[in-house]
Amino acid sequence: MKAAVIFPGIGYHTGKPLLYYGKKLAKELGYHIIEVNYTGFPKDVKGNEEKMKQSFEIARQQAEEMLCDVNFKEYESVLFISKSIGTVVAAAYDNDHAVGAKHIYFTPVPQTFSFVKEESGIVLHGLNDPWCETAVVEESCQRLHLDLKTFEGANHSLETGSCLKDLEIMGEVCKCVEMKMSGKNNFSPSP
Repeated sequence: MKAAVIFPGIGYHTGKPLLYYGKKLAKELGYHIIEVNYTGFPKDVKGNEEKMKQSFEIARQQAEEMLCDVNFKEYESVLFISKSIGTVVAAAYDNDHAVGAKHIYFTPVPQTFSFVKEESGIVLHGLNDPWCETAVVEESCQRLHLDLKTFEGANHSLETGSCLKDLEIMGEVCKCVEMKMSGKNNFSPSP
């Protein structure tokens, strides 16, 4: 049996495209889905280091509570699918509990990389993401031996403002994610 745990972002719940399709792909590949949800974040987090840290602690505590009864040792394979601040929570949870999960990090924030284990998964990043500079993502992925897929003109939601382009990006995202979930690594990483 395999488990996929979904760690959303602050304003990016599991019904939004990246997590919706990530969850759907995981189900198709036979993963048991476990969703983490959080509430009670401060307002205006972006650019405020103190509020970001507070948000992380809120999400981390709520994830601990929601996952306290899950015995990850029962699963032959564990996958963490995370978005934004959820990438920090997922990486920290994996460290705290030695789950040994594989990770799909959708648009991580800079703080994520202080918790990420080497060779733990794939990072998907928009080159116009205002929450995390591309140079930070590239350097961190290289240092931690993470696969990286970038998307030209895409923001923190991997969207560009053009519906057709966004659908094209979502198709690429799904192909990368499916290959990673199924253990294939023959996607075309970003240069």
